[in-house]
Amino acid sequence: MSAVFVVLLGGQAMQAQSSEKLQIGFSLEDQKGERWQTDLASFEARAKELGFSVISADAGGDDDLQFQQVKDMIKAGIKVLVLLPRDTTKASRMVEAAKAAHVKVISYDRLALNSDVDLYISFDPNEIGRMQAEYLAKLAPKGNYVLIAGSPNDANAKILHDEQVKVLQPYIDRGDIKVIADWYTKEWQPSEAYLHMLDAIDSSKGDVTAVLASNDGMAGGVIQALRDHKLDGKVLVSGQDADLAAIVRIIEGSQSMTVYKSITNEGARAAEEAVRLAKGENITEDRTIYNGKKKVPTIMLKPVIVTKDNIKTTVVKDGFQKLEGINAALPKDKQITN
Repeated sequence: MSAVFVVLLGGQAMQAQSSEKLQIGFSLEDQKGERWQTDLASFEARAKELGFSVISADAGGDDDLQFQQVKDMIKAGIKVLVLLPRDTTKASRMVEAAKAAHVKVISYDRLALNSDVDLYISFDPNEIGRMQAEYLAKLAPKGNYVLIAGSPNDANAKILHDEQVKVLQPYIDRGDIKVIADWYTKEWQPSEAYLHMLDAIDSSKGDVTAVLASNDGMAGGVIQALRDHKLDGKVLVSGQDADLAAIVRIIEGSQSMTVYKSITNEGARAAEEAVRLAKGENITEDRTIYNGKKKVPTIMLKPVIVTKDNIKTTVVKDGFQKLEGINAALPKDKQITN
């Protein structure tokens, strides 16, 4: 027998399927945007294939609401909590609540710090930061660089930023590259990245060679600022996530690259490991990372650089982006042929 029922999480109605199935909770700090919606869909699909149902909740960027939603999931009887925290330094209270109820915890994409996490699954942020910086530095080994990092509340944002700086440091030491602006960006907001970029353009009188934008949303804000000054396509811009808008910008020439993380694989793998934890089986980590409290078993998946030359063999081949959707946003003379 299978039924759909409603669970109230933090005052919001959330659906979980099949009251007879074992349940996994997936708590997302904020589901807006293309990225996290894809993660959740992949996670839910794989969990269903494995005979588990999912209770999910979107906290809308509110730490306290996310904490309440997690407590409601625990009361609803989840066996495993998959947690994507907004502020990794404040996530420990959610982990503690789960562990007090004997619920296993997977930290998803961002590592909950100073907490008893059972598993961390993500893409290696060091490798992503290195890919972004190496790609731009190879194309422009001299000039003025701007760094637009992610949220100061996200530990991954600092890892990305520091790895970018590490790659650029030899160029900086030689005097070939000058970092003229370096900002963290509240909540990874494109609108704030736009304002940062306007400041950089104004202070440098438009003398900008490259922008290390840590994700595609912020790259969009950066490129809008460049466009306002007729500099789009003249300045190198990095990204991350392979969003549809970013793929379109890469083809049009305003964005140089993005880093593709097979999010469908990340979501599916997290579901598989959650099921293993729920069944008391061994997880299949490949390393450990210290989170301030313990060495957390960790699975790191491999990211891929996407440029104009390999869109068809990466994001399109994997079905992450559809050729029809890409071409619908492009003029006929720039559309990708089959």
